[in-house]
Amino acid sequence: MNHETIKNLTEDFLNKLTVEFNEVEILENDIPPTIFIKTLDSGVLIGNNGENLRALNHIIKKIIEKKFSENIQFLLDVNGYHSQKIMVLKNKALMFAGRAKTFKSNIDMPPINAYERMIVHSMFINDSEIKTESEGNGKTRRVVFKYIKKESGIMNKE
Repeated sequence: MNHETIKNLTEDFLNKLTVEFNEVEILENDIPPTIFIKTLDSGVLIGNNGENLRALNHIIKKIIEKKFSENIQFLLDVNGYHSQKIMVLKNKALMFAGRAKTFKSNIDMPPINAYERMIVHSMFINDSEIKTESEGNGKTRRVVFKYIKKESGIMNKE
């Protein structure tokens, strides 16, 4: 299945919801690809703290799974809400990692969802001074930045 099919399904779904939108665009260079919805009615689609947008993502994916028996990775974004939220998350992660390096100790982020934790972990895969781990359960699960001390070419965890 191609991304154009996902775009068409999204447009059909939005029309059935009677939500007005200007354009649905495919950003194929993003990983995973993003289906970008441009609308003046963004509040309805995004909802409180992105709850409606997460629900819309889930519903569109379930429609595709049922209709085509395929599990395709993509994200829906409304007026750049998701992109902006990820940018803010990355900036916060860099700030927390900076604190861990400055204070040479472990620093906890506030709890975040699994997708956001995956983004944070992927940012520090090649960092020689920071190791990230998830700790906690359920809604209290968070990323912990662990400072790695370097001594004469050998790295030791503090």
